[in-house]
Amino acid sequence: MRRGGGAPMRVNVPLPGLLFIVSAPSGAGKTSLVNALLERDADVELSVSFTTRAPRPGELDGRDYHFVERERFVEMAGQGEFLESAEVHSNLYGTSGTWVRQRLQAGRNLLLEIDWQGAVQVRRLIPEAIGIFILPPSLEALRERLKGRGQDNEAVIERRIAAARGEMQHVEEFDYVIINQRFEVAAEDLVSIVRAHRLRVCAQTFRHQDLITRLK
Repeated sequence: MRRGGGAPMRVNVPLPGLLFIVSAPSGAGKTSLVNALLERDADVELSVSFTTRAPRPGELDGRDYHFVERERFVEMAGQGEFLESAEVHSNLYGTSGTWVRQRLQAGRNLLLEIDWQGAVQVRRLIPEAIGIFILPPSLEALRERLKGRGQDNEAVIERRIAAARGEMQHVEEFDYVIINQRFEVAAEDLVSIVRAHRLRVCAQTFRHQDLITRLK
């Protein structure tokens, strides 16, 4: 699924907020790392995507995803609502472009947890977005993590492994790579990337403009 008619407009001027994109193959630990970042850094806000897949056990509408019917998703895509959209494992996913731009314009730091296809679309429209790719330490570790979920049979797991190998071909399209071998180390790596970008001159000048003006 690619974006339908009425495609979003490219952002031609830098936005006050920072936009982080975190991508990874299924089973690499992306969601757990993102949750760890959100727990440790209150200045980062997660963008909640729209999806046509059914909720998994424990997931809530509006918190984990906005769950919608396929027809509604296609309608939204045709109206140019999505900053990015993609079909992954026969399910549609998309990010609201209106919401993202409003939050960035207000100076909020956002995180998109999306696949590499979505990352390409977002960075085409918002070139300042910072891309982070999560890798497993090995294919064997990835397979064990997928088995540990207890959600898929062997055939599905093997299809996910094959898909993951294809996704990992795009790792060099990102700005940062984190290898999730030890979770705590990987979590600190993710936090460090976000904090470093928030301390860049352009971000600090926007956040502390009055202070910097007085000090000068």
